[in-house]
Amino acid sequence: MRTVAHDVRKNTVALPGGRFRMGATGFYPEEGPVREVEVGPFRIDEHPVTNAAFRRFVKDTGHVTVAERAPDPADFPGADPADLVPGSQVFAPTRGPVPLDDWTRWWRWAPGADWRHPEGPGSTLHGRELHPVVHVGHEDALAYAAWAGKDLPTEAEWEYAARGGLDGAVYPWGDDFTPRGRVMANTWHGRFPWENLRPHGFDRTSPVRRFAPNGYGLYDVAGNVWEWTRSPWTADHAAAAPRSCCSPGPVGERDRKVIKGGSHLCAPSYCHRYRPAARQGHAVRSTTGHVGFRCVVRA
Repeated sequence: MRTVAHDVRKNTVALPGGRFRMGATGFYPEEGPVREVEVGPFRIDEHPVTNAAFRRFVKDTGHVTVAERAPDPADFPGADPADLVPGSQVFAPTRGPVPLDDWTRWWRWAPGADWRHPEGPGSTLHGRELHPVVHVGHEDALAYAAWAGKDLPTEAEWEYAARGGLDGAVYPWGDDFTPRGRVMANTWHGRFPWENLRPHGFDRTSPVRRFAPNGYGLYDVAGNVWEWTRSPWTADHAAAAPRSCCSPGPVGERDRKVIKGGSHLCAPSYCHRYRPAARQGHAVRSTTGHVGFRCVVRA
């Protein structure tokens, strides 16, 4: 990989670090227990990495993403070789109500789907240059961060930044989901996964900076796309090591990292996770149309 000179401060926000209450109660069990955590000073991208920025990285390095490579047969013993082709998971709304305990009803494997073709062959990035890049695996996010002279945030750093100084608030902007009727983030409105009322005007991802920033000046820390962190997945915060920068090591197909922030597919009836405390574990090489990332620079 070539190295190039970057202004790592550009489009980042400097945060002083400090102590804050991490986690939540009353939502999902993996978000507890609430405890005080300390993070050091760091800078963080003011918005998720965009398609335009990721394109510059690929042009400079020739990086080939996880979704653009055929899966290793060794990771999928017994699989039909004809199925081991480059591709990614694409959201497909259902025609009507379905049970919400089976995600395969609205996600489909799309051969040829990748960051350049978000809905599969025939789709393009035209008009989406400023949308967050999606269909990127954890190693793709790490590669971009290294090229940019940055890193991925830990879960604690990400949550501290997303809270915007509102310690203990439900959302990055306070406790009211739509204060005075104002839509604050790109999330699902309506009956998931078939009825999207789109009060914000978007079916899928939206351009960065389209919604109001949080108290630290950060955009899209709720909704739009989930964001990778460096932190390994744990069942709850009791087992987590939030101060760790989680040094990289060999990862396998089934290893999971914490993702934060929720996405445009999060709805109260199914995934009320567009909150700073919300967290999920995501397989490092599982690429989808609603997972992206942003980077940090530590002091």
